[in-house]
Amino acid sequence: MCEELGFETLLSDEGFFARLFGRAPSGAGREPLYGPDLPVVLLTGGPGMGKGRLLRAVRDRFAAKVPVIHLDCASPVFEDRAGPEPGARSAATEALVEVARRLCTWQGTGGSFAFPRLFTGLAMIATGVADGTPQAVATEAERYEDLPQRRRVRGLGGGDFWRGMLRGTIRNLLATLYGQAFDPYSAAVSNALLDAVFDRAAPRGRAELERVYGAYPGAAGQPRIGLRILAADFRAGGEAREVAESFLFRALREDLEAAYASPSGWLRRVGRPGLLLDHAESPLGEQLLRAVLTDRRGGRRDRVVVVGTARRADGGAFLHGGLPPGSTTPPAEYRPADGAPPAWTRRMEEGADRAPLADGVLLLRMPLLTGDQLRRETVRRQQHAEPEGGVNRRRIDAAVARLSGGRPHTVIRLAAAAAAFRMPADANDRDLLDAPLRLPGDDAELPVTEVLLRELILDQLPVRLPAEHHAHWLDLLTHLSVAHDTECADVLLRHHQAGHVHHLTAHHVSRLLADTGWPTCERHFIGDFGLRQLLVHRLYGLLPDGAAWYADHHLLRDHYARRAAGEQRTRDEDLPGDDAAGDGTPRDTAFRSLTAHRMNHHLVSGGADDVVGHLAATLPGRPRAWCAELLEIAQAPYPGGADARRERAQGLVAADGPPLRRTVDQLLHAVWLCEERTRPTGRETARTLAKLLDLLSIMDFDGAGRLSRTAADWSALAENEQPLLRCTCTEQLRRRR
Repeated sequence: MCEELGFETLLSDEGFFARLFGRAPSGAGREPLYGPDLPVVLLTGGPGMGKGRLLRAVRDRFAAKVPVIHLDCASPVFEDRAGPEPGARSAATEALVEVARRLCTWQGTGGSFAFPRLFTGLAMIATGVADGTPQAVATEAERYEDLPQRRRVRGLGGGDFWRGMLRGTIRNLLATLYGQAFDPYSAAVSNALLDAVFDRAAPRGRAELERVYGAYPGAAGQPRIGLRILAADFRAGGEAREVAESFLFRALREDLEAAYASPSGWLRRVGRPGLLLDHAESPLGEQLLRAVLTDRRGGRRDRVVVVGTARRADGGAFLHGGLPPGSTTPPAEYRPADGAPPAWTRRMEEGADRAPLADGVLLLRMPLLTGDQLRRETVRRQQHAEPEGGVNRRRIDAAVARLSGGRPHTVIRLAAAAAAFRMPADANDRDLLDAPLRLPGDDAELPVTEVLLRELILDQLPVRLPAEHHAHWLDLLTHLSVAHDTECADVLLRHHQAGHVHHLTAHHVSRLLADTGWPTCERHFIGDFGLRQLLVHRLYGLLPDGAAWYADHHLLRDHYARRAAGEQRTRDEDLPGDDAAGDGTPRDTAFRSLTAHRMNHHLVSGGADDVVGHLAATLPGRPRAWCAELLEIAQAPYPGGADARRERAQGLVAADGPPLRRTVDQLLHAVWLCEERTRPTGRETARTLAKLLDLLSIMDFDGAGRLSRTAADWSALAENEQPLLRCTCTEQLRRRR
């Protein structure tokens, strides 16, 4: 995998990250962005947008020049390390210790770092070990013995006012209490530990501890009281423990700040240190982000560059203080395609200390690949000589572009699978999804669609998806690939969750998809075109001969047939100001009528002749509304198997009926080809559209002449591979061309 694909500008010597760290990958200094009040940078984008890949690339490019630590907040290793002593450790403390230990061994400019402030807090929570004897506390505290003292640098003294802070002192002092009987968490043990720390620290060290831990909530400036409260909060668990963990993160950043702000640090250290939080949407990642954002909002500045990932487009619900979308000022954002990063300053008006945490954030919108980048990646993957004229390469490029929408991970996987794949000129793009792919280090080959669904769906389940739905989340999304709005999504969900104790509604699924970073579309429930094609392809293959596909479409066809026959609408369309979701989102607008919705599902489940009859009967007298309905009916994927639409559109398949019906039949199939968006249309289809609409325009029915203008408009769009009916996901495709 090309780690820097699509990120070349961001990672360059003059790019965003060089200015953020204040040092280029080459080692040259750069005028730092922002500061002294730094925003937390969140890389926003859904699955496959390359957030983790960019963080790894940043680490690899910059870590030799500035201290940059990459932390996977979703890794189970931190919970595993905390498991043996849950009263004295947590996933958060183990993550902080991991960061500190890596920086303790950093050998770049300025040398390693020491963490005496962090160590002091960790030593205090060590009093919560299950066996609360002095010996057990000493053993737990000594886990951190490498943190408070800097490593010696060859040729330079390693001493400072923290020297000798541990070096066996804690064990020696606590050993005097060994063998005595204590109640759990005895104050005598805590007092002995505090004496060991404060008595052995030099005056400047004691002053620092007083400043840091005297500021703990409830300490009233008394550091020993602050440390005791910190230990008690940690033992209490819940929100109290989170307060203690967040304060320990502050202590770590204080240690880093001291390393840069000291006279020797000012002379020897360059740039800014960085903390890269992958999977920061996880509970641990959100907790770390909340801690640093809260501190900075309250005026506690530090120079640590914090870069995290965020699946949600708004950076995460926790940033907005529980307020609904649209009711708060959105965070500042940076789109790399726009050029230079934006200016950023924190709002300073009255009440800023209570402002939403989003005020302290800069959202970096993960870039989609451009057409040129996509083509270069597919060419790079080709293994064999191209057929004469490069027809296959151009067809592959188009298929990868449409199926991926420019989503980098999908491009990389599809380009790799297409390297030895030959696609017939008239194939559906989804044929590429059956191409075999062998991942590095894996002997087995799998269809690329299975690889992508595992990596984009199963490996990136929504953080808030209840555990009871994990096993069938992919199946539910597969069936929802044929849904357009929340009503038909709920019909499918009720059917496919029958017999389950716990049910998800369409509203639940919509929120979970948004939380995971998938985009929305006003005409498709699965709002990402590429993801929808993967799921549609899987749906058709679930059962032999596409039985699952047909069953879902028949279910929806019959539902809307009953509704069209007189069942009262359930969305209260006549109530002004009402909305379907109840949260400010607009009502579903995928179809103008129940009949059009029913005909859409009937068309793709074998009822093309019935749809032609309906269209032929309803055209006279209403050409404009009829054209809009035709586009809505034809916005549908084509089932697997032989595809005769092109021949039928060109009149090469015999059709019965009068000229109007036969022409409508051809036009429906031509429009269906254009609206599916998974095969090239081009000039041939454009000419077919123009010819058929011109034929209709000279027929003898009311309003026929008005179709001439439609003929010109539609043929121009088709010739340029543009959608006839625009929606959010087809607009994304158009921009990627």
